[in-house]
Amino acid sequence: MSNVTLTDLLMAAAILIAPILAVQVQKWLEIFREQRGRKLWIFKTLMATRAANLSSEHVQALNMIDLEFRGKKYKAVTNSWKAYLDHLASFPKDDEQLQVQWNERLVDRLTNLLMEMGKSLGYEFDEVHVKKGVYAPEAHGRLENENALVRRGLIRVLYGDAALKMDVESFPVSEDEAKEQEAIRKALISVLQGSQALQVKTSETDGEESNV
Repeated sequence: MSNVTLTDLLMAAAILIAPILAVQVQKWLEIFREQRGRKLWIFKTLMATRAANLSSEHVQALNMIDLEFRGKKYKAVTNSWKAYLDHLASFPKDDEQLQVQWNERLVDRLTNLLMEMGKSLGYEFDEVHVKKGVYAPEAHGRLENENALVRRGLIRVLYGDAALKMDVESFPVSEDEAKEQEAIRKALISVLQGSQALQVKTSETDGEESNV
């Protein structure tokens, strides 16, 4: 029986372990790709909807940040997200001037979040590009603002803070009814002015009538 050297043992172990390691490495790569894919989806969705921050896709992507961007590597992302979330919760409801300032800071905080998120994923964007390098039709913005106004108005009505204004100008009537009402009005005016006598029936048996 030949002597088994250390080299032979190492080669045999390598032959046995290599397939197991290959499978494990493949699993690690798949997990990494899935995790990165979810992060990329969040980032790309936020970038694509940064001019429509009330859309359901934008809100959904924001709410997934805490789930996918975890750990020290993404600390700058989570800090930017917390600052943005805190700003979203501080909307000044009753001061239009403060609302304008609030909207300006909103853009700044969202831009900072997107830039930090892009850096963590290997993307580099200029701040001006993130803020202004987006196509947003004016009609879409106007529609979004009008929808927001409608929602706020309906909420105020439902909670009793406002009432629906009703201004009734006329009630619908048929053409025949309108003619009858006009004839009655003219006849009453003629009687009251004395230009027409009011006919009164004095007896139901003889059918005689007299003018008053």
